[in-house]
Amino acid sequence: MTMDELASRFGGVFTALITPFKDGEVDTVAYDALVERQLEAGVAGLVPVGTTGEAATLADDEADALIARTVRLAGGRALVMAGAGANDTKKTVEKVKRAEAAGADAVLIVTPYYNKPTQAGLIAHYSMAAAATSLPVMLYSVPGRCGVEIAPETCAVLMEKHANIIGIKEAGGSASRVTQLRAACGDQFIIHSGDDGLTLPFLSLGAVGVTSVVANVAPREMVQLVEAWKRGDTARALKLHELISELTDSMFIESNPGPVKAALALANLAGPEMRLPMVPVSADNRERLSAVLGRFTSASAAFQEMR
Repeated sequence: MTMDELASRFGGVFTALITPFKDGEVDTVAYDALVERQLEAGVAGLVPVGTTGEAATLADDEADALIARTVRLAGGRALVMAGAGANDTKKTVEKVKRAEAAGADAVLIVTPYYNKPTQAGLIAHYSMAAAATSLPVMLYSVPGRCGVEIAPETCAVLMEKHANIIGIKEAGGSASRVTQLRAACGDQFIIHSGDDGLTLPFLSLGAVGVTSVVANVAPREMVQLVEAWKRGDTARALKLHELISELTDSMFIESNPGPVKAALALANLAGPEMRLPMVPVSADNRERLSAVLGRFTSASAAFQEMR
């Protein structure tokens, strides 16, 4: 697959989907409606059972069913890139194989958390996972949660060893990583912003998309931002960045996905329920989110009327 083909398939907004719960079980009615809302907004990809989807507390059969359900709901209208990471290489390989069996188009594999492997350990880990599947593999570096960062040189080694390792979701909070990754891996390496607030800076430096939390709440605006940038309308892209900025920041006033679930509940799109040890956001933060969501909704409506 050429770079243009990869950029076409993996460019744009990929929504890191929440997993809605009701009375302790997956709320499939809410999930289906959320996915359809994403597809109607024109997202390029759907990412089930990732961090935002509370994968750490999903049973294997729940995760497999959600991936298969997302594939069926997408119906080819968006790419399905399933979360398939664990802090155990054997379990990661099993997750990757199950995601492929469930019909996923690609897998997103987070760095092993808690273990804090060396770069050599990361190379061995990702090599085993990539060798277990024919699917495209996106690495996922999020040192704030996992305690270890994938070095650009490690990405280059993995890309060279495995043709199906095609890119990275970069969530280290620094736009300079885009330049470092491109220097090490070349412009064939797909880069997604893993931080919504850095989407525009990342795109300006050579990233092709974003794996987005805030798109659960504002899929249309996130899609419009990326599309504006892609067609060269940088002024509109900047306005959309500014429009979404406060909402984006509010998604992390507590640990993800608490705030995004609270925002969706406030919008009557899904319940706020989470699985322990995660709990719904505090009353004070829910009130703060309500105010932010109200301002965003009004500003977005006014912006859309100006088109």
